[in-house]
Amino acid sequence: MKFAVFGLGALGTVFATLLKEKGHTVFGITKREYEHLFEYTPFKVSGIWGEHQARLDGIFSSMMYIDEDLDYIILTVKSYDTPIAIRQIKPYLLGNTKVLLAQNGYGNYEIASKEIGKNRTLLARVIFGAKLLDIGHAEVTVIADDVVIGQPEGKIPEEEIKKLVDVFNDAGIPTRYSKDVYKILWDKILYNCALNPLGALLECTYGQLASEEETKRIMNNIIDEIFSVVEKHNIELNWKNSQEYKKYFYEKLIPPTAKHFPSMYYDLKAGKRLEIDALNGAIVKLAKEKDLNVPVNETITDMIKRKEKLNKISIEGI
Repeated sequence: MKFAVFGLGALGTVFATLLKEKGHTVFGITKREYEHLFEYTPFKVSGIWGEHQARLDGIFSSMMYIDEDLDYIILTVKSYDTPIAIRQIKPYLLGNTKVLLAQNGYGNYEIASKEIGKNRTLLARVIFGAKLLDIGHAEVTVIADDVVIGQPEGKIPEEEIKKLVDVFNDAGIPTRYSKDVYKILWDKILYNCALNPLGALLECTYGQLASEEETKRIMNNIIDEIFSVVEKHNIELNWKNSQEYKKYFYEKLIPPTAKHFPSMYYDLKAGKRLEIDALNGAIVKLAKEKDLNVPVNETITDMIKRKEKLNKISIEGI
């Protein structure tokens, strides 16, 4: 198959390296200011999935430089870059090319499917952890479950999606198909909202958050508020209520990722913009649409935004 990976952070590096190593055609798309950094760099993946290395078929700052009919464009940019990325991709969606959204948070599918059509938009729930050690070198640190791929509204044939699933599995990326991918994505939104911002603010692991009564109480309140919001919006989840989800969260999800720091922690340390508006910030926005109060999610959102500003001031030396 022929792929373009749009966004060459940790996640994009993993997808690009493993797919290319397996013999597929893989191009990388990065921001213009980073393009030169990849010129002589072989892509590497290390960590729990072993050691892997590959050279991509080209790394560019725009889709216009790819003279190939692509099968899939894998979008791995941060959620705040989704609108501009989709606008850049749209003119180059020729033939049967489709976009696979492999991102965190709420709103990416809604933005992409509206702009390019549901028949070109696939959704992936990704719940393996990776961190960037260097340009083009990512370490896979943890995996809680398979990557799950699907089209939330059944607009792409199952058999076509399952072929992509087989390609990912063959490349060493544990993956499965599900028609309920949207529900499964919301499982991860719950997971990330409870863990990511709190772990970033307190600079601690998921296991440490779950082991202390104070932080556990905050996470429980975050989860309870999210359930109240999705109920008002008629968003279907895989869980009957928050108590059922919390049991699974603490007993099944936390243990295999207990030593893991959230991606927001690493982004904060690196002085990067944070994805809070696609996580707890999105919950606040959805709550306001239904005149609901979500004070814990709102407080966490405000704290992360303030921390982000303070971090920027510190880095810039203002």
